[in-house]
Amino acid sequence: MIRDKSNVMSLSEKSFVQNFRLSKESFKYVLDSISGELKTPRRSTGIPEIVKLAATLKFLAQGGYQQQIGQDHHTGLAQQTVSRCMFEVCKAIEKVLCPKHITFGMTSEEKNEAKRAFYAVSGIPGVIGVVDGTHIQMIRPAVNEHLYFNRKLKHSINAMVICDHKMMIKAVNGRFAGACHDSHVWNLSSERQYLQTNYMNGERGIRILGDSGYPLEPWLLTPYRNAPENSAESYYNYKFSKARSFIERVFGVLKARFRCLLAARELHYAPEKVVQILNQ
Repeated sequence: MIRDKSNVMSLSEKSFVQNFRLSKESFKYVLDSISGELKTPRRSTGIPEIVKLAATLKFLAQGGYQQQIGQDHHTGLAQQTVSRCMFEVCKAIEKVLCPKHITFGMTSEEKNEAKRAFYAVSGIPGVIGVVDGTHIQMIRPAVNEHLYFNRKLKHSINAMVICDHKMMIKAVNGRFAGACHDSHVWNLSSERQYLQTNYMNGERGIRILGDSGYPLEPWLLTPYRNAPENSAESYYNYKFSKARSFIERVFGVLKARFRCLLAARELHYAPEKVVQILNQ
């Protein structure tokens, strides 16, 4: 009865964005795109597709607990149902929208535009993107706990992200646990293979930027370590950091919009427990 009487589209545009972090137009676009991948309700009490998407976006936008999300007057779902809706909607988004909007391959025109933009900011030629890793905090897992225990003494997933000069995410790799180093994630990524293949095929003027945690390669530039003050190396690092600021801003915007990336609760340990985990 609560779901039948609710209508998320009745919200004002401002309240809609505050609740779901998307405009009504963007919400309709996502709904129309994934509707074919969602299960069609077979009963009169079945959950409409718009409610499934609203419940999922509300959790992604605000974090918190699934039970609280389900008790919202626009959804009216039990915690278990919210969990199933989130799984179904996220799978549909990953299948339909991610391949369409997150693509590392660029056309020649897009590459030239990115080169000009990064050169104007940093003076470094041939740059088409910036790569970095960010830790997505999570609750302590029951299996292979030590793999997710990162250097900050928290459990997380180490997600590699590549962005361009427009702060558009071009590649995401969230398959590795928090204990994995950025260079390890990079070495096993398809994006590195793509750049390496292009380099071997003669495309030598394409490169991306990474911090000192990444290996120096012909297609990946990194800053100098311990550069002397007022040296050419320190000036290069200064210009380098101006270009790398794009990826830092992307992380800030991403986690500010979708608070679920910051809302995970973490269990604290006694010092002896920390030592035990690190020794594993």
